[in-house]
Amino acid sequence: MLPQSPKSDLKASIGELRRCVELGFIGCNLNPDPGGGHFTHPPLTDEYWFPLYEEMCELGVPAMIHVSGSCNPAMHATGGYYLAADTVAFMQLLQGDLFSRFPELKLIIPHGGGAVPYHWGRYRGLADMLKQPDIEQHLMNNVFFDTCVYHQPGIDLLADVIENKNILFGSEMVGAVRGIDPQTGHYFDDTKRYIDALDISDEERHMIFEGNARLVYPRLDAILKERGL
Repeated sequence: MLPQSPKSDLKASIGELRRCVELGFIGCNLNPDPGGGHFTHPPLTDEYWFPLYEEMCELGVPAMIHVSGSCNPAMHATGGYYLAADTVAFMQLLQGDLFSRFPELKLIIPHGGGAVPYHWGRYRGLADMLKQPDIEQHLMNNVFFDTCVYHQPGIDLLADVIENKNILFGSEMVGAVRGIDPQTGHYFDDTKRYIDALDISDEERHMIFEGNARLVYPRLDAILKERGL
């Protein structure tokens, strides 16, 4: 987690990222809205963020795009704010041209990409209306979604709409929803069982559980090699 705050620039965050990578960290969490639910910061495609992106690319670390707690009573943190921020972040990226400037930058959007997979046709259509390139070429070499989705139909849709290479296993146990689903008898946030139940090949399942993450987080294998693991 980078030390971001509503009134500060990114100097402290860049310094902390560099320090943590020296300690063996392989990625970071980037908050697109340090104001906690008021969205006063510029979009992720703005030059404000560029110094941090430059450092991330130099160090070879991706960022999880994830907000923190909500200071806005109109936005429930886990039920409203988190999912809204995921969707807002994707739309910001669609509207801009960030990855032509930073082709090595890797960003992970959590919670299955928010509303994006469910409304994939909307975003494809918006890209066309905004005279942007096709989403697959414009964004999906650099943007990835995790599997923190809490029911089988949601994971099924994610895997059906989004290419396997863009899906990384994620589990929030114990996370945003901590109860047992009365319909299944399993914890809502036990996401592994949803991946196990997908109608995909063993190779595709391996990529979701491990292979894709090793590509997005390249420092992991480098550190393991350095430590003889």
